[in-house]
Amino acid sequence: MPSSRKPADLLRAVAHLEAGDWQAAHEIVQPDESDLAGWLHGIVHTLEGDFDNARYWYRRVRRAFPGPEAVAAEIARARQAVADASRPTKERA
Repeated sequence: MPSSRKPADLLRAVAHLEAGDWQAAHEIVQPDESDLAGWLHGIVHTLEGDFDNARYWYRRVRRAFPGPEAVAAEIARARQAVADASRPTKERA
């Protein structure tokens, strides 16, 4: 069964990404096999400068790799996606 972190953990990972602390974010997302964590993993490696690894993670979660110039926008989109995923299903409708 794939491991999946709580939304609060992924929000912490996003906060680390926003602060430029990709190492701390990596520790949170690495064991998580969810698509959302995979996207964050791609952002981690973009911040790190490991673009081949970032492309791998983007492909794995079926997202286009936007390149390093879009990392701030990706982090903002990821924050919104994690926030949306943490809301109860009833609120999302």
